[in-house]
Amino acid sequence: MADQSTPEARTPEARTPETAHGSPGGPGPLDSASTTARAGISRRRLLGTAGATGLVLGAAGGAAGYAAAPSSPTAATPLTSLGSEQVMFHGKHQPGITTPMQSRGHLIAFDLAAGAGRKEAAALLRRWSDTARRLMAGDPAGSRDTDVARDAGPASLTVTFGFGHSFFGRTGLAEQRPAALDPLPDFSSDHLDKNRSNGDLWVQIGADDALVAFHALRAVQQDAGSAARVRWQMNGFNRSPGATTHPMTARNLMGQVDGTRNPKPSDTDFDQRIFVPEQHGSSGENENKEHAWMANGSYAVVRRIRMLLDDWEKLPVKAQEEVIGRRKSDGAPLTGGTETTEMDLEKTDEAGNLIVPINAHARITRPDQNGGAAMVRRPFSYHDGFDADGVPDAGLLFICWQADPLRGFVPVQRKLDRGDALSQFIRHEASGLFAVPGGAAEGEYVGQRLLEG
Repeated sequence: MADQSTPEARTPEARTPETAHGSPGGPGPLDSASTTARAGISRRRLLGTAGATGLVLGAAGGAAGYAAAPSSPTAATPLTSLGSEQVMFHGKHQPGITTPMQSRGHLIAFDLAAGAGRKEAAALLRRWSDTARRLMAGDPAGSRDTDVARDAGPASLTVTFGFGHSFFGRTGLAEQRPAALDPLPDFSSDHLDKNRSNGDLWVQIGADDALVAFHALRAVQQDAGSAARVRWQMNGFNRSPGATTHPMTARNLMGQVDGTRNPKPSDTDFDQRIFVPEQHGSSGENENKEHAWMANGSYAVVRRIRMLLDDWEKLPVKAQEEVIGRRKSDGAPLTGGTETTEMDLEKTDEAGNLIVPINAHARITRPDQNGGAAMVRRPFSYHDGFDADGVPDAGLLFICWQADPLRGFVPVQRKLDRGDALSQFIRHEASGLFAVPGGAAEGEYVGQRLLEG
């Protein structure tokens, strides 16, 4: 969708046990919740047995063949495929923000049950955090584990938690609600279903294995117990790691390369644009003590954007490229070069017409055309079947991260609302804004500084 999109070189295709650590061709530096390939996976091993358990997949996703059965239970062979990759639960930031994109995702929002308040919310976040920590390490969820992912490793599982605007009133914490969490303005392109928007609590789940992701989704829903009920839930996917012959930026369901100009953790101003700063001193724009609980956190804007694929696919490729402002084949700007070549917004053709149309999506979303507005977009595609006329219900589960949505998402979306060529081919059908606090330290649960502060 937007040119400022999923992390460049943080696509599933680009991640292998080597590139996950920032080696040449990899995603670059990660935060303290970075992905690590472990030599041994606690309580879960992939045991290749000749003619019995099936193929062991290599790091690039290819079949490595059958392994001989171990001579004894103690000789179990650790996972060597993408299933072995682990993301740490504890850290400065929550996982699932700068973590490389995963191939499977679930989004789920909850409302606190009638009568549930701060005490119940704290107990729920404590349960959720413990379950997330266990599952992200490749361990069972607890005594009620469903065994869905019994044979798998962590598979880069991440579980991320956030609070909606309504959460603070329900828990008696209205004074702790940050101004950045004020409801998003209305946009002319909105066709929002209120039943699939917002929520008291939000959970993002990502993994490189579908069963691992579902296992986490089910565990989170079970842990909610009587404290909260599901408000809405959405499922998404991306290209699997190793699905292409070489690392490359992912494509969305319109077939467009989607992820070229995302901010990167290596950028000098990345943290200030994406994460809420820690409190220092006694004065300053971000020095409100009541908001100290958001230090090192971020704000997630979540939008279910339906792509009108039947209309889009009727366009010839040249027209599609003019809508976006980039070549469909390789994502390069229409003004020439490669995917990462700077777009020449002033370049014209022989007739004097702009090569990149004035309403091209890539032109409108550029940070330098929006006062420097920046956000890390980390979406999942979705497909929820077909309607009675055979029209696909498919598109993008748009998720973007920023230190302040009023300086990130809102100005860009307002500009898109005024004349984006892509707008006639998409429809915003659900929306949410969530405050995602910083990561939990060892012995803490997510949100503890808010709920017990």
